[in-house]
Amino acid sequence: MCRKIVVFVFSLLPLAGVAQFNTDRLLTVGRSALYYEDYVLSIQYFNQVIGAKPYLYEPWFYRGVAKYYLDDFLGAEADCSEAVRRNPYVVNIYELRGLARIRQDKFDEAISDYTQALKYAPDNQGFWYNRVLCRIHKKDYDAALADLDTMLNHWSKYARGYSLKGEVFLMKKDTVQAIEALEKSTEIDPYDGPTWAGRAVISLARSRWKEAEGFLNRAIHLLPKSTGNYINRALARVNQNNLRGAMADYDTALELDSSSFLGHYNRGLLRAQVGDDNRAITDFDFVLELEPDNLMALFNRALLLDKTGNLRGAIRDYTKVIDRFPNFWTGLHYRAACYRRLGMTKQAEADEFRIYKAQLYKHLYGTQPRLDKKQLRKRSDDDLDKYNQLVVADEQETEHEYKSDYRGKVQNRKVDIAYQPMFELSLERYLSEVKTYIAYDRQIEEFNQNHGSTHPIYINSNQSTLDEKQSKRYFAYIDTLSAGINNAAGGRAAAPLLMQRAVAYTVIQNFESAIEDLSAYLQTDSTYAPAYWQRAVCQSKINEFNASQGTDVAMKAANVLGDLSEAIKYNAHNAYLYYNRGNVYAARKDYAHAVEDYTRALALDKNLAEAYYNRGLVFINSGKAAEGVQDLSKAGELGLYTAYSVIKNQRK
Repeated sequence: MCRKIVVFVFSLLPLAGVAQFNTDRLLTVGRSALYYEDYVLSIQYFNQVIGAKPYLYEPWFYRGVAKYYLDDFLGAEADCSEAVRRNPYVVNIYELRGLARIRQDKFDEAISDYTQALKYAPDNQGFWYNRVLCRIHKKDYDAALADLDTMLNHWSKYARGYSLKGEVFLMKKDTVQAIEALEKSTEIDPYDGPTWAGRAVISLARSRWKEAEGFLNRAIHLLPKSTGNYINRALARVNQNNLRGAMADYDTALELDSSSFLGHYNRGLLRAQVGDDNRAITDFDFVLELEPDNLMALFNRALLLDKTGNLRGAIRDYTKVIDRFPNFWTGLHYRAACYRRLGMTKQAEADEFRIYKAQLYKHLYGTQPRLDKKQLRKRSDDDLDKYNQLVVADEQETEHEYKSDYRGKVQNRKVDIAYQPMFELSLERYLSEVKTYIAYDRQIEEFNQNHGSTHPIYINSNQSTLDEKQSKRYFAYIDTLSAGINNAAGGRAAAPLLMQRAVAYTVIQNFESAIEDLSAYLQTDSTYAPAYWQRAVCQSKINEFNASQGTDVAMKAANVLGDLSEAIKYNAHNAYLYYNRGNVYAARKDYAHAVEDYTRALALDKNLAEAYYNRGLVFINSGKAAEGVQDLSKAGELGLYTAYSVIKNQRK
């Protein structure tokens, strides 16, 4: 799980006087919380910096980042604007504000931001790319092509540029140039799935079904989770009379996206065509849940209900369609037949008379064309004569992802398969939706009996992020502890309060201050294992954040190992200490010592799923896949279900 962290700040004084503290330290704490995805908490720290020094641009910018991750795009935009007023020369501010504006469909303003960013960073390919996408959203295709020409002059081997150019030409209905650009893209990069999908769209539009299927085969091989590719390939297969293959594609598309309108609608038509009427009705039921007034779906369901004997249901659906299109002869004909089968002669004759009158004056209503089941209709086309034609989207657009360092959560930029985090002392209980486990240590239990009546200390490895109310509660608790420490005037009387405040600082991710309190505690009792334990955890988190900023943390990592070894010396029966030290060794790729410590931890606690999980990863990373899968399987058995996805990936 993602874990939170904070780096340092105020130590022995109450938080109420935070404005007088070093704002650089506060800013670092906030950035650290931001890195560990505790966005609400990070905003609290940035607010304090803004309150103390509102003329600095950094806290406005970083608060904007936090708001962006919380989907507060308006707030992120406003904070970036404040940051720009204070320093208009920082490129990242324009980038973030551009992304926030894109998420609000403010494409003109986003273009302005990327234009400004490109003045300072003209070689940033991502800025050019995002500005092109904004221009496409505005349908300013000529400007988009001009930007793409500039990009391709600068980056002549940029396959996505040619692919995007092909899409723009396609939107301009210039098929020849679109094909030329897409062919150039696949020539440079034959492993780009969206480009093959784009070529398939052109082939579908030109009724080149076999060619389209070939392109889509390539696209699906490269993008096996793209629902649209399966739906498009099904269209190509239907038009080659490969109904079995088309049905398989619709089934796969709906496994990937069970709410797909096109998938359910077209599969319903296909099921009706092959006589699978009841399951076809189920598909149209789903479509009508999404769009209750979809007349095409209503009429198709009416036909199926009619065919399967649900005459009253069929009449209900026929009537809804006829109410909208009173001169729809086909609907009147079918409804009249249902009325007759139910013995409702009067209603049947009324419908038949309407049909008779329409035939007498057919020049007023026009004639019905012959239906071709292999034709396609646009989704917005409501011509009821096309009720049994497969549906395609109004515009076959490729989904694009804007390029940015802020695309996903911060932690998503780390390795996909990470070790489970360390166990630490916390004021929050160990929580898990699927795993029943109580983390216990004798020394912590004794501390709670003597000092933790109101705020007991727990052992936790998956603490959740704090909301604003929780953050304020812990800040107030720290203020209370600080007052008690000041009144105790140091010595042994203050020691328990220092321990409690250190744990509270850890919860709000102020690890530097937690370390200071723990070091002060150890001056009064140098044999207390939990203090070494918690200090090691705090230093480890600081190290991780600092390493992400490019700082060499080798010396500090040695301190973590030293503290854990000291803790083990004074509490050799604590499984979490061996587990944590195993994590340090694993991070250093010292796999032999990591396996040794995880094994010791499991000897002390056979239900420690995290130890099985991490030892499994260590085995895999050291080339012992069989042992690794065995450990991961045990971790999954104990409730750590993410282990199964790792096993699945390992066996691919």
